[in-house]
Amino acid sequence: MPQKHQLTELQLAILRLVWAREEATVQEIWETLHAERRLAQTTIATMLSRLQRRGVLSRRIRDRQYVYRAEVTEEDVQHSMVTELTEQLFAGDVTALVSHLLTAQDMSPGDLARVRKMIQNAGAKGADNSKGDA
Repeated sequence: MPQKHQLTELQLAILRLVWAREEATVQEIWETLHAERRLAQTTIATMLSRLQRRGVLSRRIRDRQYVYRAEVTEEDVQHSMVTELTEQLFAGDVTALVSHLLTAQDMSPGDLARVRKMIQNAGAKGADNSKGDA
């Protein structure tokens, strides 16, 4: 069973920095986020520690500092959080989620064309997979 990732906006911001850098220290993350968020370095350290205890990050020691690395991919987190959102808001009905996204957002003709292409590609993959089962 896939792991559930319920992350706050700050946790996601931190994780995005770690994904982008592959590894990061408390100091590096704090320096990047400080101008925008004005958080204390201890707050960043606490968030990193919590993410590490949850298995989202791992850490090692380099030059007497913890260096954090992601143990989950961005795709894993997106999948988990969208699945949870779909369950909570749409009772697990993916079609209702997609319908909401298509009607609640101002979609440009380019966006709609890309969505159509994705649906076609997904349909083609499904047809290819069913041929292998026959």
